[in-house]
Amino acid sequence: MNDADPINLENPFPEPVDLEITDSIDLHAFRPKDVKAVTEAYLSEANNKGFRFVRIIHGIGIGVQREIVRKILSETAFVKGFKSGDEFSGGRGSTVVEFRV
Repeated sequence: MNDADPINLENPFPEPVDLEITDSIDLHAFRPKDVKAVTEAYLSEANNKGFRFVRIIHGIGIGVQREIVRKILSETAFVKGFKSGDEFSGGRGSTVVEFRV
């Protein structure tokens, strides 16, 4: 792409971006329509890296993203359980996930 190429507003970053997989992801950085795909990919990569626990930060809002995240978690075979974060890890604005060993 050069300076003369128009920017596609639907996909301004056509090339994938590599992100380091850590024990936490903040979904505020992603478009709402991408939350499901990002969460599924993150869980798979975090599980492959051997994390036992991860934290997904989805915010409080009206609970739409939290429900999307928790539906995915309830349908993911390698997830042992999940709960809201405690007061030190995001409270209701985050979900802590435990993977099966």
